[in-house]
Amino acid sequence: MNKIKKKHAQLIIIGSGPAGYTAAIYSARSNIDTLLITGSQIGGQLIQTDEIENWPGDYSHINGITLMNRMLLHVKKFSVNIIHDVIKSVNFKKNPFELLGEEYSYTGYAIIIATGSHTKLLNINSENLYMGKGVSTCAVCDGFFYKNQFVAVVGGGNSALEEAIYLSNIAKKVYLIHRRNQFRADKILINRLYDKIKKRNNIIILFNSIVMDILGNDISMNKIKIYSNIDSTVKYLNVSGLFIAIGHIPNSQIFSKYIDIQNNYVKIDYNKNYMKTQTNIPGIFSAGDVSDSIYKQAITAAASGCMAAIDAEKYLNNNLK
Repeated sequence: MNKIKKKHAQLIIIGSGPAGYTAAIYSARSNIDTLLITGSQIGGQLIQTDEIENWPGDYSHINGITLMNRMLLHVKKFSVNIIHDVIKSVNFKKNPFELLGEEYSYTGYAIIIATGSHTKLLNINSENLYMGKGVSTCAVCDGFFYKNQFVAVVGGGNSALEEAIYLSNIAKKVYLIHRRNQFRADKILINRLYDKIKKRNNIIILFNSIVMDILGNDISMNKIKIYSNIDSTVKYLNVSGLFIAIGHIPNSQIFSKYIDIQNNYVKIDYNKNYMKTQTNIPGIFSAGDVSDSIYKQAITAAASGCMAAIDAEKYLNNNLK
């Protein structure tokens, strides 16, 4: 690894979402020397959520930024060493394990991977061309810039419906484009979407439709090309913004050389009677969306962070003499 400043801890947690923060709280309370590396998106994907209704105990309105800031304060209460860095490569061939970041290199006797996921894109060239110039993956972050304008949201799950509902309070018109003939979102969100349509009448749903291209000038996008699976027709929509909400991909790529990955997810539960969050390498654990292909909820991510910290504590107690 490059000769840059080095840091060492008994346990290193990679990621600052619900899984990473919860793991840090539990490990610190167990008196484990813990270092948490935040990654590029401090707070994880949850900071992009405008309204959270299913976090136990918070029955009134709470948004993702508020919740993650509260978790961060909780971690800081236990004096966890938090470093704002991004891990670029790892070496899990020997223990202590090695990590190389942009700012420091790190060694640790146990690792918890809690790197979460990133937004899946449409896989068309023009989305990269206009990313930040009309194309966005976060309505909460960028919706303000499209006040009284026409925008579009792509997707049919919870995130897409949440984005469309949120944007309907800002934009003049919102096109909600979904490639299937029905939504995959929770029923409560689907009902809320249709209630919003009745009240404001500024959300237009386009089922069985695919975004084929994004058009514009050197400054910004101004139009999208839509293909209909129903009648094989093509039409153009004049929109200033396009919000992509078609799912997420686990941030597991840098670990694939050393640990088992399945469908982009980190495989866990190798020691079935002992450590449910362990990967195929003893001492390497995983929690949250990077290893959860089923539930993908903030509460289950936090719970798995707790489990990973407990597993890591057992591992360290058994292997550090």
